[in-house]
Amino acid sequence: MNAPCSLTAVPVVPDKTCADDDEGTPVSVKIRERIALQRQRFHANDNIAAFIEPGELEQLLDEVAVKMHGVLDSLVIDTVSDHNTQDTARRVAKMYVNEVFKGRYTEPPQVTEFPNVEHLNELMIIGPITVRSACSHHFCPILGRVWIGLMPNEHSNLIGLSKYVRLTDWIMSRPQIQEEAVTQLADLLQDKIGPDGLAIVMEADHFCMNWRGVKDMDAKMINSVMRGSFLKDANLRREFLSLVNHKQG
Repeated sequence: MNAPCSLTAVPVVPDKTCADDDEGTPVSVKIRERIALQRQRFHANDNIAAFIEPGELEQLLDEVAVKMHGVLDSLVIDTVSDHNTQDTARRVAKMYVNEVFKGRYTEPPQVTEFPNVEHLNELMIIGPITVRSACSHHFCPILGRVWIGLMPNEHSNLIGLSKYVRLTDWIMSRPQIQEEAVTQLADLLQDKIGPDGLAIVMEADHFCMNWRGVKDMDAKMINSVMRGSFLKDANLRREFLSLVNHKQG
């Protein structure tokens, strides 16, 4: 089953009589309890923004910084006299919560949808869109490019070109594996636009293979998702792929 790109939750009203009991509870535990209450999951590439209350993201960052300091201690890294690593724990925490994994903790970007007044029904290609993600196996960077192909119909919604970039970044800014990331992006765009056909191609370097392990600097991963008319019409699929290949060259 495809991983959900967002979660919904029934708002949880805090019990004021239990406020004192919650005082010493880590914010991560509170968030996990809300998720469990709604019987939802919190996989690495899921969005959990619906379960985070105002002000808790800053508390989560503080909690991650403390625990990251413990990781540095266990790695026998001097964070007291080494001026380069004195603030590393907090820097790493901010990087994960506010940047690299922000797609887990923030609501989707606001996207204004417009009706297809002119009944456009020709192939549209958006890309390459720069992709910055992280492998959920080793938290190593994934850097690449995405191309999106659309076949709208008279009932499709149209969105601004910049919104494709924002939506792609929202999906990719989580620990991911490339195969699931492309599927999540396809699900999101299909839901928002409702085209006759949707195609996505992603090409990326994986630092879990470049930087460690086999340390192969040239190997890339390319995968695609085809929906609707791109799946059924071989000529349309060939046209899209030939145009993408031309841009890659």
